[in-house]
Parts: sequence; structure tokens; C-alpha cells
Amino acid sequence: MQFKNNTKQRFKTIQGLRSFKDTLPKNIKKIIQKKGHIFSETLNNWKYIVGNEIFQICYPKLFKNSNKLGVSTLHVMVKRGHEIDLEYSKKEIMDKMNSFFGYAVVEKLKFLSFDDAQTKLKKIDKNENHVTNSKYADRIKDIKNDKIKNSLLELTKLFKQR
Repeated sequence: MQFKNNTKQRFKTIQGLRSFKDTLPKNIKKIIQKKGHIFSETLNNWKYIVGNEIFQICYPKLFKNSNKLGVSTLHVMVKRGHEIDLEYSKKEIMDKMNSFFGYAVVEKLKFLSFDDAQTKLKKIDKNENHVTNSKYADRIKDIKNDKIKNSLLELTKLFKQR
């Protein structure tokens, strides 16, 4: 690979085969250099880092790298009611993360609780008599083509039988 000063432009160009990092835009290079890979590696290996019990009740949400004003922080989402369990294992999680990466990656953990109501499934009533809602029945009645209207009505009858 040879570097060549391009006389018509201000930037240097690279001739021949280029490495992947040379082809990336400057903005993406800055993100990668600011340790953006830490969060993706943490997400991929979260179960290995924290163990199966803690993996069931939390997940990493955000990683803030250290700067002049603050230390590197990992924000972790925790199911409501399990905050104390994680608070007791905070030091252990930081030690495991730092040993996983090989250097002091995380200096502080911040826990944010969330309500687990989203994962609860609705109970399905098996005693439903009408499969089609009234608004869909009204739409079917508004159809002008008789063949399409009859076929949709027959389709709803088949769903009622099941």
C-alpha cells in the first residue's frame, strides 16, 4: 500500500488494498476510538459476565465513557423489586466486567428500575362468539362487489367454527 499526495485535493489518498479502518468515515472512526465497542461486547456477553440469575432480572442500557467531568458508568435496567439484589452484587459485576475486558472499563454502575408489565401476556377468551369486530363487519357490508363480500363473510364463518 502506497501513500500518495494528491495535488488537486488537500487530502492524502491511499493506493492499492486498503484496510477496513481506512475506508470508514471519520465520524465512525471517532466513535470506535472512544471505546464504542465496549457496550456492544457487554451486550453480547452479558449472560457470561453476570451469570444466569442476574441475567434474568437486568440488562445493560447505556455505557458512558470517562471524560474530564466523570468516570465511566454502565447504566443497567433492573426489574422492579430486584434492585437490592443487584446493589449487593455491584462490586462483583464490576470486577467481572473489568476482568473480562482485561483493564478497568467500568468504575461505576447505575441502576434504573423498570416495571415488567410489558412482558405479561393477555389471557385469551376462548368463549368468543364473534370473530369479526363490528367495525370490520361494517366494512364488509360497505363493499360493493358481491363476490368479494360473500367470500369475506364465508371466511369469517370458517374462523367462527375454529
